[in-house]
Amino acid sequence: MIGLFQALGQRTLTALRGLGEAVLLMGRILRAAPEVVVRPRLLIEQVYAVGVLSLVIILVSALFVGMVLGLQGYYTLADFGATEAVGTMVALSLVRELGPVVTALLFAGRAGSSLTAEVGLMKATEQLSSMEMMAVDPERRILAPRFFAAVLAVPLLAAVFSAVGVFGGYLVAVGMVGIDSGAFWSNMQNAVTIQDDILNGVIKSVVFGFLVGWIALHKGYMAEPTSSGVSRATTLGVVHASLAVLGLDFLLTALMFD
Repeated sequence: MIGLFQALGQRTLTALRGLGEAVLLMGRILRAAPEVVVRPRLLIEQVYAVGVLSLVIILVSALFVGMVLGLQGYYTLADFGATEAVGTMVALSLVRELGPVVTALLFAGRAGSSLTAEVGLMKATEQLSSMEMMAVDPERRILAPRFFAAVLAVPLLAAVFSAVGVFGGYLVAVGMVGIDSGAFWSNMQNAVTIQDDILNGVIKSVVFGFLVGWIALHKGYMAEPTSSGVSRATTLGVVHASLAVLGLDFLLTALMFD
């Protein structure tokens, strides 16, 4: 029994120490924001790497998610004689929840794992130590541009996801099941508001981008400088980021739509 409590205490202390390291690292990254502004080329390169190169999976996923929503929504609303509200259901589901959440999960799996592995390999091959020897701060030169690129890329990708998802729902609702096109768009436009729906979705996506970028870079920066250590850090980064996004989504939804 004593050994059980000792193990539990050790795990708790390790988790708290890791949380403290992550908070301190984030403070140093945020202090490097002016340098990112002064050198926008670094930021643009990382936005391309984590954002533009993630467009394919975002577009394909959004199209099929929207098509599934349109089809399932039609069959569900048909029981209540409200099939004209398919456009409203698709748009609200995407803008409020699925757009930010699914985008963040896909971003964590594609770009977040890439960030963790890249930074972890730079640490394992002593590139970060070499930069420090040359009086170059790796947190400002390497971590800060990648973090702010994630914060910028996720909201943009979420907007693309929602737009393409609505188009996918339109293809199914109008093209397959024969809902009137005018009713689809007019009901959607009357139901979706900028402040209560679109703005809340944007806030969620910004928070998720902050969270995924933070976790990915922290796992890579604190990874053991070995091949197995980088592999383990990459796996933990994706898992922790995905769980954090889902948990935080519930809290944000409860606060926004209370």
